[in-house]
Amino acid sequence: MIFFIALRFAKRFPLRSNSSFIIQNVDILDQIIANKRIEVARQKEAIPLNALLIMGSDRLDRPTRSMRQSLAASPFGIIAEFKRKSPSKGWIHPGAEVNHVVPLYEQQGASACSVLTDGKFFGGSLGDLQKARKQVKLPLLRKDFIVDPYQLFQARIMGADAVLLIASCLTTEECFTLAETAHTLQLEVLLEIHRESELTYLNPYVDMLGVNNRNLGTFDTRIDNSFRLAEKMQQAGSTFDSGKVPLLIAESGISSPADVKALKKVGFQGFLIGETFMKRPDPGIALSNFISELS
Repeated sequence: MIFFIALRFAKRFPLRSNSSFIIQNVDILDQIIANKRIEVARQKEAIPLNALLIMGSDRLDRPTRSMRQSLAASPFGIIAEFKRKSPSKGWIHPGAEVNHVVPLYEQQGASACSVLTDGKFFGGSLGDLQKARKQVKLPLLRKDFIVDPYQLFQARIMGADAVLLIASCLTTEECFTLAETAHTLQLEVLLEIHRESELTYLNPYVDMLGVNNRNLGTFDTRIDNSFRLAEKMQQAGSTFDSGKVPLLIAESGISSPADVKALKKVGFQGFLIGETFMKRPDPGIALSNFISELS
């Protein structure tokens, strides 16, 4: 079944020539996506999808955990992120180790964990995701710039339970195909938007709808973006059947428990927080202190 899925969707996202993505004088997001397409093309050439599936066949039987359900059942809804650097701020916590940080996130009350797997711009790797899966039972989100179904198969094999799809990186057709493929692989989908016009990317395969308070082109961050879009997000989500209404998540720029309390009042149930924890010497203790103020 998995091989059939691979062949079906690989045709929609063929290999692209590297030379097509050498771009100068573009914003940060364009640079990241250009690099990501080159990176994925090289990965597909080095390890074709069929070979990847054979190598990870034993892991495809692992049952996934629902990030959506974990957030809905939690009084706090914290998605604690493991991130070493960012394009705008450079290294945040260069020596951070997954084996130390992620188990503490679980112990201190996180509802899920986000693991950055982009190497060049965020200092992460798929190895970080794989290590996290071995350490915790929390639902794990692969946070990366997903532009090809190949990355979904990677995510599933390396231990993810959910994947991030970023509207500004995709066409609506690509988003639909990737979300549908993710569900076929038993991965939940977090769709990330930044502006109201991107609500058109919503489709029945979206489990969680996130608003990024950070503009990925400039990396300017304004938490009021979540408050501005909350009602529009709820209205867009309500067009689906009651069982498919996406759970709302606020991402980036959340620096205090007061932010979470205010966001809860306007309908958000999940809160993706990275730098607030990762810039501290011990991110686990930072999370513990944060949650104690929410209690």
